[in-house]
Amino acid sequence: MHNLDATDIQLLLALSEDPRSTFVALAERLGLSRNTVQAHMAKLERTNVFQSFDRRLNPVPLGYPLTAFVSVHVQQKKLGAIVEELVAIPEIIQAHGLSGQSDLLVRVVCTDAEDLFRIDALILACDGVERTETSLAMGELIPFRMRPLLKRSVR
Repeated sequence: MHNLDATDIQLLLALSEDPRSTFVALAERLGLSRNTVQAHMAKLERTNVFQSFDRRLNPVPLGYPLTAFVSVHVQQKKLGAIVEELVAIPEIIQAHGLSGQSDLLVRVVCTDAEDLFRIDALILACDGVERTETSLAMGELIPFRMRPLLKRSVR
């Protein structure tokens, strides 16, 4: 880790175990002063170590039991406008730009197959989208995680 020291890594590990920890609780747990914890956390925030603090929600209780991944092939010169249109589709919960066969990988939640068909049609209606390929997610096998990388960094 480029700009992170051992204290930063220990703080991040502690936060990955208990994301709701206060500075005081982190200081007690790690045997540091509250001021040290506060200074390190401020540095981590300034260096963009932390991403969005949105809680990870399960879409199923919200009425979206199906997840699909849509590979989107686009006209590159229209990519910015396409992304703006995709942001307006609430069922799109994540999107990544890619190199390789397709240009975008879009994660979609939907109520059923008919709803997925509707959402795919909205994506295809974006000016500059050439085609899509859709795969249903059968289950999340490895959830998003950072602890193994943090533990590796401690060595």
